[in-house]
Amino acid sequence: MAITDFMGSDGFIWFAGVVEDREDPLKLGRVRVRAVGYHTENKEDLPTEDLPWAHPLLPITSSGVSGLGQTPLGLVEGSWVIGFFRDAKFKQDAVVMGSLPGKPFYTGAEDKQRGLGFSDPNGAYPRDKDESDVNRLARNDEDNEHLRLTLRKSERSAYLNIPTTTIMSVPTPTEGSGDFGFKWTDASEGDVWSLPENTHNTLYPHGHVYETESGHIMEFDDTKEAARILLYHRSGSEMEITDKGTKNTLNKDSTYTITEKDKKVYIKGNSDLTIRGRHKIIINADGEADNNYDIQVGPNANVNIQCDKGDINLTSLDGNLNMFSNNDLNMWVGGTWNVKAGQIIETSQSTTTRKAAGLYHTFGGPIDHN
Repeated sequence: MAITDFMGSDGFIWFAGVVEDREDPLKLGRVRVRAVGYHTENKEDLPTEDLPWAHPLLPITSSGVSGLGQTPLGLVEGSWVIGFFRDAKFKQDAVVMGSLPGKPFYTGAEDKQRGLGFSDPNGAYPRDKDESDVNRLARNDEDNEHLRLTLRKSERSAYLNIPTTTIMSVPTPTEGSGDFGFKWTDASEGDVWSLPENTHNTLYPHGHVYETESGHIMEFDDTKEAARILLYHRSGSEMEITDKGTKNTLNKDSTYTITEKDKKVYIKGNSDLTIRGRHKIIINADGEADNNYDIQVGPNANVNIQCDKGDINLTSLDGNLNMFSNNDLNMWVGGTWNVKAGQIIETSQSTTTRKAAGLYHTFGGPIDHN
């Protein structure tokens, strides 16, 4: 038997309408749409719950099978849509092809107060009236800035003048005399750095924006000399790549990173790390052989370690503590220099000189000066 009743056999019946419900019990992405000319705006005659469900039409980049591709979600109550009826005769099987942005006359709250159809029953959307439905970030109107952009700009003030290390003075022996006098020389002067200023400067129509209801944002900006990529979380955490390729990352909470294999980092310029809390490093946690912790500093640079107030402790629990200097080893102790060892062996390749400002005591049994 030939099939004569199928979609397309009886013409193409399309419609424009407003989404009034998206809580699909089957979770298929369907929405209830009140279609202009086919449904009345009187909600007493035709309540929202009696409207037929309309299926979304996905692009070819989404398979529509087994959750592959993009989920068929995004429309909200109050969205204007264009679609067609697969059953031209009864008009109960609708398909939504896309949404239709505009410039609303009323807010969702005002529509809800009016109590008519073709509006969001919850009163949430549209959020603004007499304003384009295109995202403010994409329009970038000078007199109507996006609230998230305003917030992102103001938050920059919390990340200004972050200090780097300042190594004060270090003692070095005076030249010439053998009186072991010391002079103090500056080691390393610190500076400050700040989170770069916000570079959002979109020029319509080159900004491509995706924003969710809760405030998550993705931006792909193709504006000349202001091209950017932004991934923004409603908490304020963000990752932005500027037109010059600068990558700015701001985390409003903790950051956890796990790498199952190797990690290589190459920094061609400078690196600064400022930590307000503690900092701990454990190397070779599994105790494998030859997993050393190596630090190599190239020529013409110093290694400076400074503790502003507190102790510096070096401990070797099961091994030697070795120090080697191809030139001088200088030590200056403002208090008492205490040394306790199982045995002390000193070997000088030339003259050995010791000088005490007060008494000089040597105890031993016996004492051999040969």
